[in-house]
Amino acid sequence: MNLNFNDFQKQSLKFDINKLQKAYKEVLSIKGFSGVNGVSNFSAISLTQIPGDPESIKGHKARGVFWTKPDSSGKEVMRDETINEFKYSEFIKDYQNTYFKEVYDALSQKYKLGRVRVLLKEPRSTLSWHRDPEPRLHIPIITNPGSIMVIDNVAKHMPADGSVWITNNTKYHNAFNGGEQNRIHLVACVLDYKFN
Repeated sequence: MNLNFNDFQKQSLKFDINKLQKAYKEVLSIKGFSGVNGVSNFSAISLTQIPGDPESIKGHKARGVFWTKPDSSGKEVMRDETINEFKYSEFIKDYQNTYFKEVYDALSQKYKLGRVRVLLKEPRSTLSWHRDPEPRLHIPIITNPGSIMVIDNVAKHMPADGSVWITNNTKYHNAFNGGEQNRIHLVACVLDYKFN
């Protein structure tokens, strides 16, 4: 089998992990994680929104469209709401004084970003096997060796050391947290990134 680690691309940028963890605690003290009604495996704090539209980060809009193969038939189905990622250009004012704003500004200089969120994967939980419309940028903030992302058949742990990764979420993938602490990543939709 040919394992394609090219679907996990470490970037040249690096951020201060201590400041990232502090910013996470600050944001968490302002707003807790919110999920989607009826969905037990997804929790997010949105850092960006459509300008002037706080409704753009609520409910299913926090999660966004994806495709999955939910049963043994192998038939692909679409889930959730289609999102216009290009509109998510306003950094939410409540978080302007955190390190996340500095990170957002630096990332925006290099990439065209859509939604930027802090995502929680609780201990001993997993996402569905699915694919997304675009790649994702990941900055692990809190993790453990049992927190793994799988793209196609390749599994990779991304350490919480300030590194920036872009993952090929246009392929079928999932993420699971097999550890006993929360897995926290800053995750951004990347709208102008091409995988070779």
